[in-house]
Amino acid sequence: HTSFSTNNPGQKVFTTKDLPYGKQVIWPPHCVIGTSGADFHKDLNTNKANLIIRKGFRKEIDSYSGFFENDKITHTGLDGALKNAGIKKVFVVGLALDFCVQYTALDSKRLGFETYVIKQATLPVDIGSSVEETMKNFKKYGIKLIDKYS
Repeated sequence: HTSFSTNNPGQKVFTTKDLPYGKQVIWPPHCVIGTSGADFHKDLNTNKANLIIRKGFRKEIDSYSGFFENDKITHTGLDGALKNAGIKKVFVVGLALDFCVQYTALDSKRLGFETYVIKQATLPVDIGSSVEETMKNFKKYGIKLIDKYS
């Protein structure tokens, strides 16, 4: 992927570079399709899933949100699938709190869903003030941070 450090010789991980859609963080390779890093958690039963959305598989554009690629134009299909199913509430979990979880939660709220982030089911990358900014955004946009789903 264009955002991976392996495709950016000489650039340090967690620095940024300019791409046509804006600033892009340089990441260590992760969640590569076909590797164990892209596998679902072993305790997650995907046999009961009605739909699995893939994101971040386009070489030229990264994807933090579950709803849009980072260009904010290219849809993943999640919005339409949820609305077609009559879903009104979205619970966001995963990695990383201050990037993919935050972008997904912000887009969820912007698209009209009541949005929750389950704190115990996510961890941050924690670059500079990224966690602090994430918490400010959750508060600013009315995204509810909860300890667990019950």
